[in-house]
Amino acid sequence: MTILTKTLVNNKVLLALRGENQGRPPVWLMRQAGRYMPEYRAIRARHSFLEMCHHPDLIVEVTQLPLKAFDLDAAILFSDILVVPEAFDVGLSFDEGKGPVIARPIQTTKDIENLPSFDVQDKLAYVAAGIRLLKLDLKVPLLGFCGAPFTVASYMIEGGSSRDLLKTKEWLLRDPESFHALLRKIALATKQYIELQIEAGVDVIQIFDSWANHLSWSQFEEFSFAYMKELVEIGKTYNIPIILYCRGSSVFASKLVEAGSQGISLDWNCDLASMRRVVPFNVALQGNLDPDILFAPRGKIEHDVIQLLNSMHGDPAFIFNLGHGIKPGTPYDAVKTLVETVKNHISI
Repeated sequence: MTILTKTLVNNKVLLALRGENQGRPPVWLMRQAGRYMPEYRAIRARHSFLEMCHHPDLIVEVTQLPLKAFDLDAAILFSDILVVPEAFDVGLSFDEGKGPVIARPIQTTKDIENLPSFDVQDKLAYVAAGIRLLKLDLKVPLLGFCGAPFTVASYMIEGGSSRDLLKTKEWLLRDPESFHALLRKIALATKQYIELQIEAGVDVIQIFDSWANHLSWSQFEEFSFAYMKELVEIGKTYNIPIILYCRGSSVFASKLVEAGSQGISLDWNCDLASMRRVVPFNVALQGNLDPDILFAPRGKIEHDVIQLLNSMHGDPAFIFNLGHGIKPGTPYDAVKTLVETVKNHISI
């Protein structure tokens, strides 16, 4: 299938992922389309969150909001990592003030066996439609994304968000064999979902393992890393760069590099320049400003942004981002200050 797309006017993110960027680093922000934006809240007042994820026209409109507001170097598809478990028919909803809720959580091995097979091309066709529409006009790279199998499994077992993942950890410790059976089912669907996004036209895939910080080193190797590595291979098949992100990523950085992705996105708990001394230049570093800095006065935001920029001066494989997504309630002008500071700064 031929994908109609405009030639990218700005490909700095792709250059950084090849270790070839010159001048200032590219900047985009996790959760750059979100509740901190009045334009987003206006759309959300008219539509449920899942309606916004399901309708291609709304996917396009919301994805483009931050590009119209700020001079960002990449778009990230408006969607959610839980569209894959939704396709498994687990009864996904988003409750105001509570977040995702799964009505039929996975509680037994029988539940795993009863998970339905589904055609990703059919069930998630609305995602592909949104991507194709976006590629008609975007002048910057488009990032698609998905959840890593461990994080998706955690939501399916816990029935939504969880502070401690107690049910998930108890299961993987008690019966790792059946836990792997669930991970394999999710991984198969996720591989097909990545292929769908790539074939629709995304330029980069970011894989989110948001709950990997709950794992020990050996657990991470067995239940997270092994499956992320399989997903990275899909990108290699299509020659599409993959960025890996997980909470606690600075702890697991060496394993993320070993997975073979073109980039790793790091949290704010590490010094990025120090991390570069152990991460080779053929792997882009993305991050890692503390998102809470955006609640600080303007001068403090500028100071911390410039400090990070100076520490990574001259790195051809650096992408400026946050260490996690923009939080609800973040001042709009703070995001504007961050982006303008990156775009206008000349490192010393």
